[in-house]
Amino acid sequence: MRLIHTHLNGEELSDEDLTDLSHLRLDLIGALEVKEDGSPGVMHRAHLIAENPDGDYWLIMKPEEPHRLQINFLSFIQALEDEFARKQKARKIDAAEKAILLRVEKNPLAGAETSLAELAQLARTCGVEVFDSIVQYRPQPDPKFMVGRGKLSAIDLRASQIGANMLIFDHELTPAQARSISNFTGLKIIDRTQVILDIFARRAHSREGKIQVELAQLRYRLPRLTHVDTSLSRLAGGIGGIGPGETKLEIDRRRIRERIHRLEKDLKAITKSRRQRSSRREKTGLPIISIVGYTNAGKSTLLNTLTQSSVLVEDKLFATLDTKSARLRFPQDTEAIITDTVGFIRSLPGELFTAFRATLDELLDADILLHVIDASSSQFEEQIAAVEKILEDLEINGKPTIRVLNKSDRVADKEMLQNLCRRLDAVAVSALDKRTLFVLMEKIESLLAGKHNFSPR
Repeated sequence: MRLIHTHLNGEELSDEDLTDLSHLRLDLIGALEVKEDGSPGVMHRAHLIAENPDGDYWLIMKPEEPHRLQINFLSFIQALEDEFARKQKARKIDAAEKAILLRVEKNPLAGAETSLAELAQLARTCGVEVFDSIVQYRPQPDPKFMVGRGKLSAIDLRASQIGANMLIFDHELTPAQARSISNFTGLKIIDRTQVILDIFARRAHSREGKIQVELAQLRYRLPRLTHVDTSLSRLAGGIGGIGPGETKLEIDRRRIRERIHRLEKDLKAITKSRRQRSSRREKTGLPIISIVGYTNAGKSTLLNTLTQSSVLVEDKLFATLDTKSARLRFPQDTEAIITDTVGFIRSLPGELFTAFRATLDELLDADILLHVIDASSSQFEEQIAAVEKILEDLEINGKPTIRVLNKSDRVADKEMLQNLCRRLDAVAVSALDKRTLFVLMEKIESLLAGKHNFSPR
């Protein structure tokens, strides 16, 4: 807070008083009218207020002549600050990161609220507490601030009011946009891609998974490196000098490129090893079934129930990243290999798609795809479209596919579920209940019998 006038009601604020005020984040402004003869007119004052039912950000006080002001400035400010603290403590939030989610949308019918709801799930998976979600409808995103300067000012006030320290955009921000918004608000600014990358970094456990995630992070970070300090340049002096050497920024970029090159070599070696394992599987003659689907649709739960495995299962987005394989035995004493892949999500960041391409390419070897769909989700249609788009990008959308409507136990309208099965040519199951999987097993066995010499072993 900057104090222009240090005399209020005849009392001068000491340096010690100013130090006591330095920790306060409350914004208070005042404007003093000056008459033509130079004498003071009335004082106009306004200050931020804590979160309130009316949704107001500030209070404009009645103008008064300076000599009539009856206010203890320090007590007034401290009382308002205490009110802010009480409102924020009422939330009982332990998370260090408290965010406001933002999205710019051109079409009011495009489902912006649903997209923000998914972003909120992603944020909570990262341990971020979501305080508010804001959608701005405008013809085009602002090239500098995404939401426009005026709207960003209001969002900044809202963040101060509710105690948020982070803005998360449901878009991929350019480096310039992230820098401009951060400089304008003073808040931590991240975008959707960063949130997903952070989740992948937390969830990767295998060596391959960690390499893939680090590779994606470095590719994302490389164009966003910035340094202002030019004093770190290495200058060559004297006759015959070659001028400025590498700056700190150039050194960092070179090191990242070298690290990317090294990780790509490691990933190629792992991919080669996987291809060898795949060749050995082909020699056994066992058919391969790959489970695909939107994240948190229940793929790992289905694998566990079908094969009595113990893959980690959590009701979170991207709970598992590493590919898991197990043997699936059918009632007719026949077997197949079934694999679980990383979950898909709409607008999968390009860096992650590239890094996980080697893992996703395993789907090329699959004889059948099990497309697991969360039947209880109100957005299952959009999720189906997102998964099929990724399969199309991988050029494997022509493989025999069985759609599996999972979490059918959460669907109250059973008649609607049956109609949905007919429309999508799908099988309704609850991956938690083995008794609901018999029809699915029969369909898999029947489909495999038409592709292979599928005889008992």
